[in-house]
Amino acid sequence: MTSRRPDSFEGLGYRGREDPSFSGGYSGRSFNNSSSSDLQHWVTTPPDIPGSRNLHFGDRTPQFEAAPAQPGAADEAQSAAPPSEQLNRFAGFGIGLASLFTENVLAHPCIVFRRQCQVNYHARCYHLSPLTAISVMYNVTKTQGPKALWKGMGSTFVVQGVTLGTEGIISECTPLPRELSHKWNPKQVVGHLVLKGLTYVVAMPFYSASLIETVQSEIIRDNPGILDCVKEGLGRVMGMGVPHSKRLLPLWNLVFPTVLHGILHYLISSSVQRLVLYLLRRRNNGSPKHSSPDSGADTVQSMLDAYFPELMASFAASLCADVLLFPLETVLHRLHIQGTRTIIDNTDLGFEVLPINTQYEGMRDCINAIRREEGTMGFYKGFGSIVVQYSLHATVLQITKMIYSTLLRNA
Repeated sequence: MTSRRPDSFEGLGYRGREDPSFSGGYSGRSFNNSSSSDLQHWVTTPPDIPGSRNLHFGDRTPQFEAAPAQPGAADEAQSAAPPSEQLNRFAGFGIGLASLFTENVLAHPCIVFRRQCQVNYHARCYHLSPLTAISVMYNVTKTQGPKALWKGMGSTFVVQGVTLGTEGIISECTPLPRELSHKWNPKQVVGHLVLKGLTYVVAMPFYSASLIETVQSEIIRDNPGILDCVKEGLGRVMGMGVPHSKRLLPLWNLVFPTVLHGILHYLISSSVQRLVLYLLRRRNNGSPKHSSPDSGADTVQSMLDAYFPELMASFAASLCADVLLFPLETVLHRLHIQGTRTIIDNTDLGFEVLPINTQYEGMRDCINAIRREEGTMGFYKGFGSIVVQYSLHATVLQITKMIYSTLLRNA
């Protein structure tokens, strides 16, 4: 690797100034006397910074060109630039932000009500239809205020942060791969799944504390801080904090169902996402393309194809994983909530509160008890809320796509 330092570089003497105070005792050089060939050693292009612009796969940052010789050339070049370039970048960021907002914020009331239905073994109404779920959610909001279905949202972000941080730390301190390359082997897959399992184990007590915050009734619930989830999680690990009943299951009994649910959810969502993304890209590549330069519809469609396949693949992956693992999630939440002295809303009508007094001995006993006392459909309590959640998500994606298409056509 050759050095970019000029041959006559003399330390502090290379200041490029004509001031005698800086040139005394040194053979200083000036940029004014330097030739263009000398300055070429110092003309470099900025690196490609990830996230600084929306680059597609294989694209690189365009190199800077020489300054225009004529005074009006800069204005002409700026007017000749595509007017929708900045709009394209802004819209790409807006589409991802809208999807993230819908998935983590707008859908939170559905998640709260779904978890309350899952842990409510008293419930006579299973809310398999989205209509009954919406009706009870309205009653809860009318009785307890709009905050009743937004509780615990901060703790869910804390759990996500703990999960991401733990995964990054373990991957840096161990040879376990955080991501799989295209040329993977069984050893890498096993190591990657072990990393995921260890991450779920570390985040498990904080997930349990977050679950309690989301299902606890707003009537008897204080106003917890965002970091209370961390305090409660650490307290459960060390056996400190709020006293629990004797029915509280130890954390080592929750390791297997928690890791099983997490790994299965990851495998299903990753597989479905890759499959849907492959099918969408194959359809887009196989569709006929017109080369007419005056056709704005082709430009809009090409820009849409650059953003929406990944969003649609992620949407389909989360939907399939949540639907397929809904029974296992019901068992998992009942085991986590047992013995925590939690009082939830009555999901039959939405006007009362109920205590949780289950006495499951483990995962197998919980499955047998639900099948025996509530039937097979007892595993699907609150399924209507998941229909509402993903219907809302799909609607927001479609509206965002329509707005994006309209903005691009007008540009």
